[in-house]
Amino acid sequence: MLILVTGATGKVGQHLIAGLLDDPRFSRARIRALCHNRLCAETDRVEVFRGSIAERDVAARALVGVTHVVHLATCKETPDSVMDVTVKGLFWLLEEFRLSETGRQFILIGGDAGVGHFHYRHDGPITEATPHRAYPGCYALSKVLEEVMLEQYGIQYGINGCCLRAPWIMEKDDFKFSLSFGDDVFGGPVWKDLVPEADARRYAKDGTVPLLLDADGRPLKRNFVHVDDLVSAILAAIDNPRAVRQLFNVSMDRPVDYGEVATYLARTRGLGFIDIPSRFHSNWMDNSKAKYLLDWQPGYDLEKLIDSAWQYERAEEDPRIVWYPG
Repeated sequence: MLILVTGATGKVGQHLIAGLLDDPRFSRARIRALCHNRLCAETDRVEVFRGSIAERDVAARALVGVTHVVHLATCKETPDSVMDVTVKGLFWLLEEFRLSETGRQFILIGGDAGVGHFHYRHDGPITEATPHRAYPGCYALSKVLEEVMLEQYGIQYGINGCCLRAPWIMEKDDFKFSLSFGDDVFGGPVWKDLVPEADARRYAKDGTVPLLLDADGRPLKRNFVHVDDLVSAILAAIDNPRAVRQLFNVSMDRPVDYGEVATYLARTRGLGFIDIPSRFHSNWMDNSKAKYLLDWQPGYDLEKLIDSAWQYERAEEDPRIVWYPG
């Protein structure tokens, strides 16, 4: 087993490689880490291959002898490169994979941006049958195109593809900083831009958190997944006959309710909160298909997600760095 991991130095890539090396089921597997800007460490089981998947010869050489592909590499709101990497890059990988004599499985990590996450109103839970609906911007469009391309390669050529669709992926203290009114906010919304500047400074100093309201004025529900749970789903999908040409939502059992977050932080840490109105819509990703077919279960609920983020102590050699816009 030779597993090609694209985006190997990213949040999911690093955890996936560690999981593969630690799992007895993959004790004989080797890993080829495809890196672009950053490099990971080589070991007796991990080899580093450097290049951009936007170039066909890179994809071709990276796939030599590969049995499994876990495709994590992506772009965010970077119009100059998003089509080259996420569309053309995936196309070259799929082209080489379908021609490969060793290729057995192609796993794509998709995103809830492909169904619009909180930008659109959903009348029921978001399932794998929910139609694609990209929200404005190039990132969401790219996530739609990725899922469709993998699906069509299964139809066209019968390749063994599997897509795990994830919402916002958390690790370490990510969730804590996703609620910051300071310049250190992780992701969006950028809370400091939604309140007066003096208030934002005070909220950041006091640790006040936003209670995001949906378009109906109720606490917004938004989907998250911890990186550990996503990695366990990937490992469960590898060589799983029930994953052949399947799409799975991989998320927490319940979406994060910003009202419940505010209440829990007030009770456990004495933090205040402030209502933030929005035009966004609550939604609920249904993960029952992954739980049923992959025999997978997320380990993180709301309290564990919050506690792990607030209790995390970041080492000096591990500063918070935002590697991409959007």
